[in-house]
Amino acid sequence: MAEKGVAQVWRRFDSIYNLIGTHCSNCGTYYFPPRLVCPKCRRKGKLEEYKYKGLGKIHTFSIVRQAPENFKRQVPYVVAQVQLDEGPRLTAQIVNIDPEDVKIGMRVRVCFRKITEYGEGGIIVYGYKFEPTMIVTGHE
Repeated sequence: MAEKGVAQVWRRFDSIYNLIGTHCSNCGTYYFPPRLVCPKCRRKGKLEEYKYKGLGKIHTFSIVRQAPENFKRQVPYVVAQVQLDEGPRLTAQIVNIDPEDVKIGMRVRVCFRKITEYGEGGIIVYGYKFEPTMIVTGHE
């Protein structure tokens, strides 16, 4: 079982430290997670893999003060809907900031962190989170 897990991780290596989605060159829409078919263009769509810059802003958020048993040591923490500069919104944890300092419209950038580890081989599963940034991109 562990060997299968390792193979799965290596096949997805590019997406471990990158936000990989798709872009339809027909209508110009960006998708995350990746799509096989453009929902707008359907068969006329021309989807291509797209590596997101990982920059965006907080659209809305919630401070979690009571968490599941395996998250107790992290309470309180922030879960936010982040709108990427390219358009898609995704849900992620906001890290490296006091939860009380998080604001709607705050600029953030993606960062990759250990989510869990499983199996006898201790395979580490990484995931994306976001942290505040002071990068000015003209999208404020």
